[in-house]
Amino acid sequence: MKIAEVEERCRAILAALSREVVGKDEVLSQLLIGLIANGHVLIEDYPGLAKTLIARLVGQAMGLVFKRIQFTPDLLPSDITGSYVYDQRNARFEFRRGPVFTGLLLADEINRATPKTQSALLEAMQEAEVTVEGESFALDPPFLVIATQNPIELEGTYALPEAQLDRFIMKIAVGYPSREDEREILQRRRARRSDRAEVSEVASRADLLAMQAALEDVHVESSVEGYVVDIVRATRTDDRVVVGASPRGTLALLKLARGAAMLRRSDFVTPDDVKAMAVPALAHRIVLRPELWVSRITPEKIVGDVLGRVPTPPTEAR
Repeated sequence: MKIAEVEERCRAILAALSREVVGKDEVLSQLLIGLIANGHVLIEDYPGLAKTLIARLVGQAMGLVFKRIQFTPDLLPSDITGSYVYDQRNARFEFRRGPVFTGLLLADEINRATPKTQSALLEAMQEAEVTVEGESFALDPPFLVIATQNPIELEGTYALPEAQLDRFIMKIAVGYPSREDEREILQRRRARRSDRAEVSEVASRADLLAMQAALEDVHVESSVEGYVVDIVRATRTDDRVVVGASPRGTLALLKLARGAAMLRRSDFVTPDDVKAMAVPALAHRIVLRPELWVSRITPEKIVGDVLGRVPTPPTEAR
């Protein structure tokens, strides 16, 4: 698939989603870029802001098999991966696949499950396979995870370890709608005459795989590549940071910048593409010094400061 075709398909997907998700075009664009970059996305925001709705509608618009797991403290790893069940008729054990065998998996309120259960997703997210009783089962591509969590509710939750956060290519927030957008939500609900929102399928699984493959055709100048490396390295040398972004973060930022370039119908990455994706790609990979919570410094501010400090390279003529 050519870059122009990818952009046209993305516009069709975003147009379908925006008919039900009001005023969140930037959020939807970032989410779509993450999926095109073949990455898993973490959505962190307050309850009632359409996190689950967005994930379900994305699955519908892109023609993906969609499954949802509601994470709870009593959820077991086998509830995610599946387990062996004894078949009395054939007198043998058969593997019964869990909901992780899908195209798009919604891990709803992922931080409500215990670390042992959360870790059941680690192998699937990184290696696209699961291992049960010593036997590995491959997940058919594309396998994408959209996870949600509530940032303010701490009771009965288990913070995601840094190793698992690093598996998400990006973390985004939805945010409250404006007054006009909230009125539009009410008007569309009345016109729909139903609580359930639906969108039509405007792409297919094959289309998504072709779009992901087209990402490799987006050119990256050496100066822009160096800019990506300098940004990530600067997060590691900041005095306010205990742990900076890893090389996996460097790769994630490059992939997302290429996706951002495709979304504007370009076959090359500019420094602006890198800047646009830096916060969602890197902020969740940064661990701040514990004493900084008093001063309300956030990882997002650290990345913003880094972008203001690292020199922007000139865009080379093509």
